[in-house]
Amino acid sequence: MKISDLKPRMGNVDIEVEVVSVGDVREFEKYGRKGKVATAKVKDETGEIDLSLWNEQVDEVKAGDKLKISNGYVSEWQGNPQLTAGKFGTLTVIKG
Repeated sequence: MKISDLKPRMGNVDIEVEVVSVGDVREFEKYGRKGKVATAKVKDETGEIDLSLWNEQVDEVKAGDKLKISNGYVSEWQGNPQLTAGKFGTLTVIKG
């Protein structure tokens, strides 16, 4: 699958991408638990998309890494598609 194929509300996304940059980390508290989130810009040969990184993923991913996302999900934030591993998917760093 390629970035150009991704559409909002698409599930079961299996894709390999390269991290262009990782944005600022934001901390939050939800349901009494603390967490953190950051938005990374990722690319492949067909385009770029934002990738949501949650909690431990924030510390694992850096610019230049190659990532494999299995069973990911495309959401929409402020009118832009956004890729995430989601609750049921996995994000793996394959090359740093």
